[in-house]
Amino acid sequence: MYTIAVVGCGYWGPNLIRNFNSLQGCRVKIVCDINKKRLAHMVSRYPGIETTTDYDELINDSDIDAVAIATPVQLHFEIAKKSLEAGKHILIEKPMASSVAECEKLKELAEQQNLTLMVGHTFLYSQPVRRIKEIIDSGDLGQILYISARRLNLGLFQKDINVAWDLAPHDISIILHIIDVEPVSVNCQGKAHVNKGVEDITNMTINFNNGGFATIHSSWLDPNKIREMTFVGSKRMLVYNDIEMNEKIKIYDKRVEVPPHYDTFAEFQHSYHYGDMYSPYIKQDEPLKIECQHFLDCIKTGDPPHSGANESLRVVQILEAASESLKNGGSKVEIAR
Repeated sequence: MYTIAVVGCGYWGPNLIRNFNSLQGCRVKIVCDINKKRLAHMVSRYPGIETTTDYDELINDSDIDAVAIATPVQLHFEIAKKSLEAGKHILIEKPMASSVAECEKLKELAEQQNLTLMVGHTFLYSQPVRRIKEIIDSGDLGQILYISARRLNLGLFQKDINVAWDLAPHDISIILHIIDVEPVSVNCQGKAHVNKGVEDITNMTINFNNGGFATIHSSWLDPNKIREMTFVGSKRMLVYNDIEMNEKIKIYDKRVEVPPHYDTFAEFQHSYHYGDMYSPYIKQDEPLKIECQHFLDCIKTGDPPHSGANESLRVVQILEAASESLKNGGSKVEIAR
């Protein structure tokens, strides 16, 4: 039986508490937040759960095996560092920390202590993303030419991080997981309209070492909630719409073919292939529940998580390069290796 502590009971923390409490082999002993009203609400939902406003109290509790961190990003490093030093396994919400240097330090600490360090890139545990990876790995789409992602909404506005750090980690982690190609550089442009110095809309382009690229449009300032990714292949095209209740994945048998050879310009013409569209069946499971179970399994077995330190560090390396590009007017910035 693993004993869990959760730090942060705002937007996402209660979801972690609910899912851990639903799993066999673990229990949430204590939750931490500076908002006493939120703590009182958690007690009303889960009678018997302990509460504190001081995270040092749970870190120093020898009965706690693991700490789940769902706080603002600027607090991730301090809480995770103290937890690892106290011998606790940790699950941190994305992004892992606010800089590459902080991520590398946490990775080093987890390895030294032989502890599980996992980051909550929840979409990697969703059935649609797993199915997309299977489809692309099978070669059904052919060579992936480019990827386009749009994650838009009206709010929720943050003050400590911009929209790229808030929303783009979802798309970056999905892209890196699915295509498994090395990113080499980033261009990023954006604008702050609501809070000065905090971009609420960004456009990011990630270039890969195989010549491919991905574009990511993130916005807190859009009238429609959009969660859409398009994978354009040389044989077929796939659209993933997370807002759809049933047909989250649609595969289009469409492509453009260029004649292999021609003697005159008159003989040259593109061939447009229009085929059927079909939507594969996707089993509906709660990704966060799968993520929480995977975290417990990794603690038990010692296996590295699917969204472990290495994968999550790569995401922050891209975000850090994107921030530098933003400051330089969108110029290309190499991604640290």
